[in-house]
Amino acid sequence: MSLTRHLHSGWSVSAQPGQDAVPHDLRDRVFEASVPGCIHTDLLAAQAIADPYVDSNELEVAWVGRTAWRYCCTFSWSPGDFERHELVFDGLDTVASITVNGVLLGNTANMHRSYRFDVASLLREGDNELAITFEPAVAFAQAAADRLGALPHVNTDPYNFIRKMACSFGWDWGLSTVTAGIWRPVRLVSWSKARLARVRPTASVQPDGDVPVGRVVIDADVAWTDRTAAGFVLRAQLCGPGIAAVQVEVPAAEAPQAMLEAPGIALWWPHSLGAQPLYDLRVELVDAAGAILDSWCSRIGFRTVEWDTAPDEHGRAFTVSINGQPIFVRGVNWIPDDAFPSRVDRPRYADRLGQARDAHVDLIRVWGGGIYESDDFYDVCNELGLLVWQDFLFACAAYPEDPAYAAEVEAEAREAVARLMPHPSLVLWNGNNENIWGWYDWGWQEQVGDRPWGSGYYLDLLPRVVAETDPSRTYWAGSPYSGSMDVHPNDPDHGPMHIWDVWNERDYTAYRDYVPRFVSEFGYQAPPTWATLTRAVHDEVLAADSPGVLHHQKADDGNGKLARGLAPHLPEPANVDDWHYLTQVNQGRALTLGIEHFRSHRGRCMGTVWWQLNDCWPVTSWAVIDGDARPKPAFYALQRAYADRLLTVQPRGDRLCVILVNDSAQEWVTTIDVLRLSMTGTVLAVQAADVRCGPFATVEVAVDERVARPVDTAAEFLSATAGDRRTTWWFAEDRDLSLPPAEVAVAVTRRTGGYDVRISSQVVVKDLCLYADRLHPAAVVNDALVTVMPGGTVELRVECPDQLNQAELASAPVLRCINDVVNSAVVPNMQG
Repeated sequence: MSLTRHLHSGWSVSAQPGQDAVPHDLRDRVFEASVPGCIHTDLLAAQAIADPYVDSNELEVAWVGRTAWRYCCTFSWSPGDFERHELVFDGLDTVASITVNGVLLGNTANMHRSYRFDVASLLREGDNELAITFEPAVAFAQAAADRLGALPHVNTDPYNFIRKMACSFGWDWGLSTVTAGIWRPVRLVSWSKARLARVRPTASVQPDGDVPVGRVVIDADVAWTDRTAAGFVLRAQLCGPGIAAVQVEVPAAEAPQAMLEAPGIALWWPHSLGAQPLYDLRVELVDAAGAILDSWCSRIGFRTVEWDTAPDEHGRAFTVSINGQPIFVRGVNWIPDDAFPSRVDRPRYADRLGQARDAHVDLIRVWGGGIYESDDFYDVCNELGLLVWQDFLFACAAYPEDPAYAAEVEAEAREAVARLMPHPSLVLWNGNNENIWGWYDWGWQEQVGDRPWGSGYYLDLLPRVVAETDPSRTYWAGSPYSGSMDVHPNDPDHGPMHIWDVWNERDYTAYRDYVPRFVSEFGYQAPPTWATLTRAVHDEVLAADSPGVLHHQKADDGNGKLARGLAPHLPEPANVDDWHYLTQVNQGRALTLGIEHFRSHRGRCMGTVWWQLNDCWPVTSWAVIDGDARPKPAFYALQRAYADRLLTVQPRGDRLCVILVNDSAQEWVTTIDVLRLSMTGTVLAVQAADVRCGPFATVEVAVDERVARPVDTAAEFLSATAGDRRTTWWFAEDRDLSLPPAEVAVAVTRRTGGYDVRISSQVVVKDLCLYADRLHPAAVVNDALVTVMPGGTVELRVECPDQLNQAELASAPVLRCINDVVNSAVVPNMQG
C-alpha cells in the first residue's frame, strides 16, 4: 500500500542571478537537466562548456563550481488514499536549499547521505513545482573553515569542512571539478499506516557437522503513522542454491527482529577460492488484513570473515581469513571512476571490476577521498567474488569535530553501514585514509594544537556506529594504522602500512627494504595509453613537458620523479615515443618488483593493495587502467604478479633464490629449471630441482653459485621455469646490458574481429609491447611487457573492429622493446 514515483524528467537548470563568474552569453540561459546528473554534464550536453577532460579546459570551466545553480521541475500530484507523502533524495551534491511551490522545505549540506521530507502540507492537486538551489561548495567550505578555524589538508580548498567527495576539489591524480547537482535518484513516496525505514540483515554461518547452516538475523526499523495499531507482521523469506525456501513471521513491534535458519547453504568465496552463491532475501511489512504495506529485497551471501590483528612475535598481524582460510590479499585501490560519478552505471562498474578480476585481483579498497559507491558496485563485487574494504570518507586532512559536523558524520555513517552491510563482498570498515599518519608525521600537531582533529571519529564514533549497526564486521581505525596510538601508524611490523617514499624519494628497488605485515598503498606512475593521451591532449608539438601533457600530470614534480625513476635503469628517452614507452615499462617493473617481493614473504606479509586500479579522467597516474578504460602495460604486469601461482627470483642476503608462491587450494608439484644464458640463448649453467609447494604456501630454492654468478654481467641472464611459469633475472641494468638488436620476425594474420601477431626472435627481447591503440583507438592487445626468449616465439591477439595497417603493426613506434632503445629500432621481417 505504497506508491513510488521517480522524479527524473522535466528538469531544467539555470544560473542564479547576480553570478559574476558566469559568462555573459550564459547568464540568462535555461538548460535542460538530467537527473541523476550534475551541472557539468548538463552544460556539456548543451555544448555550453568545453570538455574539462581535454587540454587545459579544466581551468576555463572553473567558473562553473563558483556559481549558484537552480534546478526546477514541475510534476502533477493527486493525494489518493495515502496518509503520508514524502520527497526522498538519495543524493544531493551538496549545499542545497529545497523548495516546494515556493515554500522552503529544507537545507542540506552532505553529498554522502540521503534526505527524506514530509511534503503533504506543501503539495497541491495538479501541478507542483520542485526547485533546488545549489550554492558553491568552495565558498561554503571556506566559510566553515573561517568560522571554526583552519585545519591542515592537502589541497588548495578546505575540502575537510564539507561532506562532499574530497577528490572533486582536485587530487594528485584528479582534476578540480567542484560540481553540483542531483547526483542520485529523487522520488515521491506515498504510503499509509507503516513503512520499512531501514532493514539490516546479519548473515552468519553456524557449524552443524559437515552441513553449514545459514542464519540471518533481520533488524528492521519501522516508521508508523500510528504506533498503537495492532496486528502488523514482519515477514521474511529466503531462497537460493541448495535450500528449500524458508519463511518466518514476527510481530512488527517498534523495532522488530526476525531470524531465519537454512541448513545446507553454500558458502560464498572470493573468486580465486570458490563460487559466489547468492540468496534472495525478501522482507515484507504486512498489516492485520494481510496487505503488504512495504517490502525490501536484497541478495545476500554466507561466509565467515575474521581479521587477525593480534600481537605476535613480529609485531601485530593483519590477516584476513574467509571461511576459515587465511588468504594473501591481492588488492587494488579504487577511486571514483569518473570525476562526475553520476555517469558511472552498472555496466561500467561491471567492465572495470571485471578487468580487476581478470588481473587476479581479489580485494577492492574503496578509498576514503571518494564516495560510498552505488549498490550496483557492491552487487557486481558480490557476483564476481571480489572482497571489498570500505573506507569511511575521510582522507589526508584533519577534520572538525564541532557538534553540527559530527552530527552529519554520524548520520552519514549510520546510513552507509546499514545500506552496505547486506553485501557479502564487504569485509572491512576502515576509519580514514592517512589522517592518523598525518597527525604523527605531517606537522599537524603544531598547527592544530589542542583542538579536535578527527580522532574522535576514528577512535570513538565510527567504531561505535559499526558495533551497533553491523556488529559482524571488523572495524579498523585507519590506513595506515598500527592498532594503537602508542605505536607509529606506519610501522611496517604493525597492521597495514603505506609505502610512498619509494615513489617520492627513492628507486623502486627500495621496496625490498620493507617486509610489512600488509601494505595497503604503494604505487608508481606512468602516462595513459597513447590513444587516451592524444585524445585528451592536442599540443602542437607533443612532448613529455608540453603544456597539455603537464596539465594532465597532477602529482608534485611528477615528471621529475618519472625521469629520476628511469635514470638508474634505462637510457634517457630521445623523444616523446621513447618517454611514453619507457615510463610505462618502469611502472610495470616497479609494480612487479614490489608485489613479487611482498608475496615472496607470504606468512609475515599477508596482503598488497596496489595504488591504484582506475582513473577518473585522462591523466598520468599510478593507475593500471587509464581514464578511457584502456589497460596500460602495467595492467598485464599486475595480472602476472597476482596469478595464483607465482614463480619469482629474489635476493636473500648475498644469494639468489627461486621462490614458488602458491595461493591456490591445490598442491603445486613441479620441476624448477634454472638456466644461465647468453643473450643469444647459449646455455652457460643449469640447475634443476623437483619441488612440492603445498596450498597457500611458499617454497624457496637457493640458486647454486655456479648458476647465480655470471662471467659477464652485461651479457648473461637467468631464466627460471616451473611448468608453464617463467621468470628472468638480470645481472645489470638495461642501460648497461649488451642487448643485441631485436631482429624479430613478425607474422600478422587477419581474423574476424582482429589480428593474431606472432613474434619470433633468435635473441632475447625484453619488455616487448604492441601499441595497437596507436593505429586505432578501439584496438586492444591481450598482453604487454613480454620477454621473448632466444629462439622463442610469443603470440599476441589484437581485438579491433576495423582494419589496421599490418606493416605499421609490426614496426616502431607501435612495436617496441628495450633492445630497440638500447640499440636501434626494431627491424621487422614481415611474414604472411
